Amino acid sequence: MSKIFNISEAATIALHSMGLIARSENVINAQEIADVTGFSKNHISKILQQLVKNGYLISTRGPKGGFIVSEKSKNVSLLEIYNLIEGDLEDSTHCKMQCENCPFSSCIFGGLEQKFSNEFRNYLVSKKVAEL
Repeated sequence: MSKIFNISEAATIALHSMGLIARSENVINAQEIADVTGFSKNHISKILQQLVKNGYLISTRGPKGGFIVSEKSKNVSLLEIYNLIEGDLEDSTHCKMQCENCPFSSCIFGGLEQKFSNEFRNYLVSKKVAEL
């Protein structure tokens, strides 16, 4: 089935992992996240290491190791996490066709892409990791 709105698996893993780790009272490891989310442990580990490298998570090695949210990231917006994984969320104010000879005087989608993007951006900006 086709979707109008699609978030990459990597961004989904990053956002859900941050939420699970933030609300956990104990360290949580990649296998536990995989068990809850159904994503590949290896893909989760790769994303978690990126979050550690950028200071959003703190990792502890060993059999009782896992991840906790850093102090820095408690008040970080979900947009910051999304941008880390995907790059800056594009401001879609232009036609994707970029066709100089477009037969229409205005966008046939009525600016919906821009509306969706702005609403998504506003939601991500308004939600903080600590609120998850």
